[in-house]
Amino acid sequence: SMACSIETKSYLFELCRLFLNGLNVCMSGSAMSCEECLIIHPSCAWCAQEKFGSARTLMSRCDLRQNLQKRGCEAHHMESPSSSTTVVKSEPLSSKGSGPTQYDVIQIMPQKISLSLRPGDQTSFKVQVRQVEDYPVDLYYLMDLSLSMKDDLDTIRNLGTKLADEMRKLTSNFRLGFGSFVDKNMSPFSYTARKYQDNPCNGYKLFPSCVPSFGFRHLLSLTDKVDRFNEEVQKQMVSRNRDAPEGGFDAILQAAVCKERIGWRKEAFHLLVFATDDVPHLALDGKLGGLVQPHDGECHMNEKNEYSGSTNMDYPSLALLGEKLAANNIYLIFAVTKRLYVIYKNFTALIPGTTVEILDQDSKNIIQLIVNAYNSIRSKVELIVWDQPEDLSLSFTATCQDGQPLPGLRKCADLKIGDTVSFNVSIDARGCPAPGTQQGFTIKPVGFKDHLEVSVDYRCACGCTDQTQANSTHCSSIGQYTCGICRCDPGYLGARCECQEGEAGSMYLSACRQAEGMQICGGRGECSCNQCLCYESEFGKIYGTFCECDDFSCARHKGILCSGHGECHCGECKCHAGYIGDNCNCSTDTSSCVSDDGQICSGRGSCACGRCQCTEPGAFGDTCEKCPTCPDACGTKRECIECRLFSSGRLSDNQTCQRLCKDEIITVETLKTDDPNAVLCLYKTENECVMKFTYSEHANGMSVLTALKEPECGAAPDAMTVLLAVVGSILLVGIVLLAIWKLVITVHDRREFARFQSARSRARYEMASNPLYKQPISNDYVETDFSMYSKSYNGAAH
Repeated sequence: SMACSIETKSYLFELCRLFLNGLNVCMSGSAMSCEECLIIHPSCAWCAQEKFGSARTLMSRCDLRQNLQKRGCEAHHMESPSSSTTVVKSEPLSSKGSGPTQYDVIQIMPQKISLSLRPGDQTSFKVQVRQVEDYPVDLYYLMDLSLSMKDDLDTIRNLGTKLADEMRKLTSNFRLGFGSFVDKNMSPFSYTARKYQDNPCNGYKLFPSCVPSFGFRHLLSLTDKVDRFNEEVQKQMVSRNRDAPEGGFDAILQAAVCKERIGWRKEAFHLLVFATDDVPHLALDGKLGGLVQPHDGECHMNEKNEYSGSTNMDYPSLALLGEKLAANNIYLIFAVTKRLYVIYKNFTALIPGTTVEILDQDSKNIIQLIVNAYNSIRSKVELIVWDQPEDLSLSFTATCQDGQPLPGLRKCADLKIGDTVSFNVSIDARGCPAPGTQQGFTIKPVGFKDHLEVSVDYRCACGCTDQTQANSTHCSSIGQYTCGICRCDPGYLGARCECQEGEAGSMYLSACRQAEGMQICGGRGECSCNQCLCYESEFGKIYGTFCECDDFSCARHKGILCSGHGECHCGECKCHAGYIGDNCNCSTDTSSCVSDDGQICSGRGSCACGRCQCTEPGAFGDTCEKCPTCPDACGTKRECIECRLFSSGRLSDNQTCQRLCKDEIITVETLKTDDPNAVLCLYKTENECVMKFTYSEHANGMSVLTALKEPECGAAPDAMTVLLAVVGSILLVGIVLLAIWKLVITVHDRREFARFQSARSRARYEMASNPLYKQPISNDYVETDFSMYSKSYNGAAH
């Protein structure tokens, strides 16, 4: 079934989760016996094989089944029981309820199941339920006869005939009964003064005459003679109580448990109609009248068919009502007035198999109310569980008419009479009771007589336990040999009970310590007769004289022990050939560092752990083969340009050229040098031409060479021409310099002469216009003139 599939997936998921977390749930429990192993987890198995594991290691006999097989445990020595389900009785479902087969009607299948449960190992079974057609109906009408129900009593005086006519449309086998209630005939619930003993309505002007109060009175047993119902109702009179709540719950309980008096048939659908217009008294209300004894849930009817325990016991609780109604397969219908609907609706949530309908003030709608309630009840199927043991966990999945599984539900609604629904029941034992304990429980649909009996036994014991040998030679004749291990008598120890406790005990223990003050066997083993027996770990092997070593505590690389290139020995990685380092992650092989030119890391770095570490600034690549900014980059790439484009140079051999020169070469007419990421290279060819190319690296890691199609070449200049050009240039420069010097001198002289002429003109003007000036007489014209000028000037000054 789908539910089984879901449970299996859930179980596998749990196991996967445990393994992914690095845990072995079986070994983590430290089980010391087969029974302890089985209770840890349903996936755990115990190996009872005599020779299992090495003498120096405590191999866990409790482990996953596949692990035990890998370690050499034979299948017939493994103890790993599983849960199972056995159908004991499964009669087919009936299709009709009345007729000759009335007493053999089956509405639930199967009828008996036996379960063998291992704790934690969930199992499941399927239950089918059918509301068969034309099933017999017993209806007991329980009416409130307090004073406020007088008009209702008048309305139902002919109810029997009318109700029988309507119910025969639904079933061919219908019976009807009648009972009434008021309240406990004691203070403060009823009028108890002497003047009210015979007539509680004494002095009440609106209705001066009524009968004394009573708790519950059974008036008509269930019968198919519906006229008897009418006759009995017409005899009834209302009564009067003091407080508002009524004692209806007392009446419900008696109507449910007094099966013989009421006449409930085993093979019938039981309906109990409870008609009232007020709230009920609940448990503990009886203390107001001094009633402290809780209701015992039993039938207490006297010879007058009246409830004899009304003034002796408290009102019943809701839990007790629900239990008794379910035990007697009775559907309770609350027929209450509109103002009470919410209160009684809340009661239906606490009492299984109960419905509530709104009753008119005078009960005119009682027939339609009953028919509606009947149809509503028969459109539902709900399972309940009786006597469920505390250590069992049950979960339900309902599959109703739409065929869709509904996890967590044990109820189907909106059914038609004759529909079949199914429920998948999963059961899980949480623990183991005492050996030999057998338990059981019952699953039944609410209101059905049919039920499923489930018997349960527990698979907590191991078969090998039955073969226990007392004073076995396997245990030095001083212990029990059971399930592959020895249980030594008091005073003895060791795997085979070969050592004796006492004075030698401290000596044994000290021999198992690596040093004074340290743990025995390093806390990772047991001391047995002077030697350590190391525990087994889910992570690996523990070994050594004092269990000080293991094969899982070494350094790891990326989570892998010793990088996968070594073995872990006592906490230290022993590397395989070709690997070094604390975690063996460093390879000594340099083949991966050799570049295409045969050099280690292209001569630009060193090889460490099988990878190049480039030391040349600007170098990169797996073998440092890429380096646009290296001094020798142009020289290296020149050889590729020569061999690839012109089939010349040192690498002109085709095989060598193709092997070493794998860069993409692009030829252009004009070389662009504006790319900042490209390096410009040029060299002179053999015929005195200049070859230019650029070297760059793309983002995708590809090296690109962009070269001119042809080298740039020009005619060689004549030597004489160059000499004449140089001499001519020198002479031309000299002449130009002399010309410039001459120009500067000429400009300077002209400026001085102009200045002289200006001074001379100024002197002549002054001599012509000065009256004090006289022309000097001198043989030397220039000297006389100036001397006279000087004297005249001096004389003028004085």
